[in-house]
Amino acid sequence: MSGSGAGEAGARRASVNQAMAGTRAARPDLDGREGPRDECGVFGLYAPGHDVARLSYFALYALQHRGQESAGIATADRGGHIITRRELGLVSQVFSENDLRTLGGDLAIGHVRYSTTGSNQWENSQPVQRSEGLGGSRREVALAHNGNLINALELHDELIERGVTFSSTSDSEIIAALIATHPADEVEEAIADVVPRLRGAFSMVVMTKDRLVAIRDPHGLRPLALGALAPAPLRRGDAPRYCVASESCAFDIIGAELQREVEPGEIVTLDESGLSSRVVAPAARRAFCVFEYIYFARPDSRMNGRVLQTVRARMGENLWREAPVEADLVIAVPDSGNPAARGLARAAGLPQDDGFVKNRYVARTFIQPGQELRKHGLRLKFNPLPEVIAGKRLVVVDDSIVRGNTTRQIVQMLRDAGAAEVHMRISAPPIKHPCHYGIDMSTREEMIAHGRTTAEIAAELGCDSLHYLSMEGVYEAVGASRATHCDACFTGEYPLAGSQRANGKYSLERERERPLVRA
Repeated sequence: MSGSGAGEAGARRASVNQAMAGTRAARPDLDGREGPRDECGVFGLYAPGHDVARLSYFALYALQHRGQESAGIATADRGGHIITRRELGLVSQVFSENDLRTLGGDLAIGHVRYSTTGSNQWENSQPVQRSEGLGGSRREVALAHNGNLINALELHDELIERGVTFSSTSDSEIIAALIATHPADEVEEAIADVVPRLRGAFSMVVMTKDRLVAIRDPHGLRPLALGALAPAPLRRGDAPRYCVASESCAFDIIGAELQREVEPGEIVTLDESGLSSRVVAPAARRAFCVFEYIYFARPDSRMNGRVLQTVRARMGENLWREAPVEADLVIAVPDSGNPAARGLARAAGLPQDDGFVKNRYVARTFIQPGQELRKHGLRLKFNPLPEVIAGKRLVVVDDSIVRGNTTRQIVQMLRDAGAAEVHMRISAPPIKHPCHYGIDMSTREEMIAHGRTTAEIAAELGCDSLHYLSMEGVYEAVGASRATHCDACFTGEYPLAGSQRANGKYSLERERERPLVRA
């Protein structure tokens, strides 16, 4: 913890790190999914009179699906010091009741992480904090970031040449350092000058001692929403108080109301006077990640005016219209395939049932399965129900396939349970290309759709038929066009020039190993 309790935090960190090492070792067998991995989730609020740490805790709890490797909260009293608590682990593992009492203040930011630049180490957890007078910083800031920079190495080298020091290998600290070392008097002016230099995806919140600033990249690649809090008890004469989050589901859990999306290139300041905003980056082609609709965001979140549960059900309806098949029963791969399966069953007029029972607590264990259980693989998470599926011609719905290992096991489990036929229906197009904007996917060569036809993939998976939803079917369900979205993981058409030359997840670790060459 920055500010107090360093000894206790260090001991807890060692304990958590040791436990998490076991979890990570077991993860390939326990996840039940091979990717793509959720990215990160951010939250922030300025709310004197509210318990800002507790509100942040529950908001991060609602955003846990966006990152399970680490969690953190930073708080400050107006004019006081920033205190940060961050650790490896889930939100419920990282924060105790005592932590939340210690993290008092008027404003806070929070973060849940899955690493997309930099490995899963404590140093790379967030919020990132830069202290005034240390490492070249002129101001104290804390930052939480969702996204990925494609010019991180160039910016890192520039800062190193200026004598700026780093404690992590994430691109988020590069952004924090650019802001903290900037000569401008006001943090908004520093951010306005820094943002046009950042290339890639970034939705982030920056906190100083007396204000919070939310920023979204000019393309709007990653989501960021603005919410309004109810007045604090005994402070009803105050200015309205606001919060920002990656998804609107974070507002629901704390009783806030969604106001709107933060616009691409916009910075929003939350402070004592309420809310102010301005656009600081030139207008660019909008390129919102279409995979947010398909998989990443929670189905109860609203994005661009749409409830994602409804969008995903529409994708299932479109799947049936594109590829009907003689079948007896529709089942989902839980939980990712549930909304699309309901939509498909409705369009097909077929019954739907639970073909699997899912153990939702597997990913929380630190105990590895051992060799005797490891051979059962996916059964640790999914258990098929022969009484439901035996003798049936099944339509099996999931949202995506990346490497195909999990889907192959699912098909075999259904065969072993007595399914007469297995027809896979996927509510996304084939994933053939990596993401350079904050989604951790396999390499192109590892993707089962790379260089294969749909018939060849079906043969690899062992299913009777396979159909991926078309790009047209996706955008029809979303109610928008490709002109305002990024679908590069499906099409290979990246909205930012130079994306395919991006440096990769572990580029800054490799950079540390390279001797610095000065001009």
